[in-house]
Parts: sequence; C-alpha cells; structure tokens
Amino acid sequence: MPLRALIVPDKFKGTLTAVEAAEAIARGWRTSRPGDQIELLPMSDGGDGFGEILGRLLGAETRMVQTVDAANRPIEAAWWWHEASRAAVVESARVIGLAMLPQGKFHPFELDTRGLGAVLKAAAAQGARRCIVGVGGSATNDGGFGLARALGWQFGNARNEPVMRRTELHALVAIRPPDRVRLFLDELIVAVDVQNPLLGPTGCSRVYGPQKGLKEFEFAERCLGQLARVLEKELHLQHADAPGAGAAGGLGFGLCSFAAARIESGFSLFAQFAGLEERLRRAQLVITGEGAIDAQTLMGKGTGEIANLCQRLGVPCIGLAGVVPDAEAAQAKFAATHALAPEFTSAEQAMNEPAAWLERLAAKAGAEWH
Repeated sequence: MPLRALIVPDKFKGTLTAVEAAEAIARGWRTSRPGDQIELLPMSDGGDGFGEILGRLLGAETRMVQTVDAANRPIEAAWWWHEASRAAVVESARVIGLAMLPQGKFHPFELDTRGLGAVLKAAAAQGARRCIVGVGGSATNDGGFGLARALGWQFGNARNEPVMRRTELHALVAIRPPDRVRLFLDELIVAVDVQNPLLGPTGCSRVYGPQKGLKEFEFAERCLGQLARVLEKELHLQHADAPGAGAAGGLGFGLCSFAAARIESGFSLFAQFAGLEERLRRAQLVITGEGAIDAQTLMGKGTGEIANLCQRLGVPCIGLAGVVPDAEAAQAKFAATHALAPEFTSAEQAMNEPAAWLERLAAKAGAEWH
C-alpha cells in the first residue's frame, strides 16, 4: 500500500548537505516505491547547514557581509534575514567553520572567532531584534575571545598591557566591556547540538579539541579557565558550567558572556520552526539519516531525537547512514537501519560518490520495507 513518507535527514558530514541527502534518499525511495507520497524536510541541530535550513523554514532572504574566517583570511559570509519578524539567522560554520580551512594547515591556537563579530554587527545594523546563531562545526577553541575583541571588549595583563592573542589568556587579570559597541538585540539565541561545559574532562578542549588538531589540552584549559575566572571575579558572569558552554570551542560560553546570549537546543529550534511534531503525526513512515548512526546519535543528536519522537508518536522510523557501528543498539530506536559501509559498498566508494550510493541505499531500504 502507498505510504505518506517524511524524509528528514541531517547532513552526511564532509560529503552531503542535509538538502543533498534528502534529495538523494527521495530519488532512491521513489525507485522502489513510486506510489508513496514523499515530503522532504532537511534538518540541522545547529551545525553545518543550520542557517540555510532555518532560513528556508522562515522564508528569510540571504544577505552577505565582508568578514574573516577562523584564520583571519578575508571572506564573504552569508547570513539570513526575515524582515517581517525582524529575525536574523547566523551559521558559525559559514564564517569560522573547520570545513573552510585546508586540513592541518593551521594550529588551533592560530584560529579565533573574530570573524563572527562582523556578522552579528551586520544583523544588528539591519535592525534585527532577534538573532539565532548556530555554532556547530567551528574550527575554534578560544572561548569567544576573538568575538569579544571584535565587539569592543578589552583584555589586559598584570603589567597593564593588552592581551591580544588567545594564547596570552593565561596572564589575563582585567576585562573591560565596550564603551559604545552594543548589538541592541532583544534576544540572542545560541543553537547548540551538545551539552558540554567549558572546562574539565567533558569540556570543549578535551572532547572536541582533537578533531580540530588540538593536543595541548592543559595549556588550553589554563587559558580558558583564566578567562572564566576573571569574568566571574570582575563582572560576576558565570557561564562556564552551563550545558552547551563548551559548544564550538567555548563559543557558547563566549556568546553568553560577551553578548548576553542564552543557549538553546538547536534541534528544538529546528523542530519549533518546522512544525516537526505535526509533520511526524501526519507521516506513516519517517526516513532519517546522517554520516554515522553511532553512540552520539543514540544519546540525543538530531537523528536520534527524530527516532525518539517517532517512538513516542508510534510512527516507524528508518535510519540511513554511512556507517552504523552498533546495529543492535540502534534497533532500540529505529525500526530498521541501513549502512553504506562496509556491507553495501566500501567507505572509499561511498566518499567518492556519496549521493549515488545513498540513492542506491535508499532504494534498497524501500524494497525491503513492508
């Protein structure tokens, strides 16, 4: 019997955007089940693709601004503007994203969040009252120090010398807020896809630093710890332990401390703007997916949250992925999972032609669904 199927994947990191993944899955599914009524809803929980997806849901216009990337190289970055609601959407990955940099060329201590300041200023100058910033996918580990300097904050050491680099933060003793530079936003929301604090064994440096090339964990902790201590002592700002403070190398902490932001779940924001629960209730089958359906998925990443909602609503959910390391564990949440590698094709082939192979995998999943 024909079904109403909702296709709602996240990105396949490094190969396909969520939009590209949704289109590939739809093509494959139609090959096996041409009679099904298909709805596409690409998703993001705060990382790469968040701006485009949320902007599309809002009906926002794309705007461009001159700024710099994480390595302080000039770029033109996109952000999204919705005139009627005076709302702006910013995607950090489009400004200071790790994927924007040549692999291994820059040490994490050379990278910072300064370029994000110009984008937030552009949104404020446009007249935004509300700004949502998706912070996932960043290359940085500076606790928002670069962003703060771009917004006019000043930092000093015991000799009354300016602290200009994030590697000098261990000597920080004084912080001065900006005299004139203010964003004048009623609401600044940080969309995160993790719950890590700034510091400690589950903080940004030790958990996410390695994927950015960071090895000097103790020094990184010392610098960020001093930043947090001086902010608390001088300005009574205490955000280091907030869930999500460690997102994007401490950018969650920085936006709360230096721009009066509040942290929210990126997935919850997507679900709110997409009317997700109502769409799930209308569906008879949901197909989701991402690069890896793994332990992080099952602990609450976007695709895992889709599966959780489907379970609660009694809607079967299929998961498609590049890899599914523990298919048995995934069965607790998904009606079925299908992986590209290693059984269906090799990891190398899947990476070389991701859309074609995902399309074939979706066709296989459709043929096997009863």
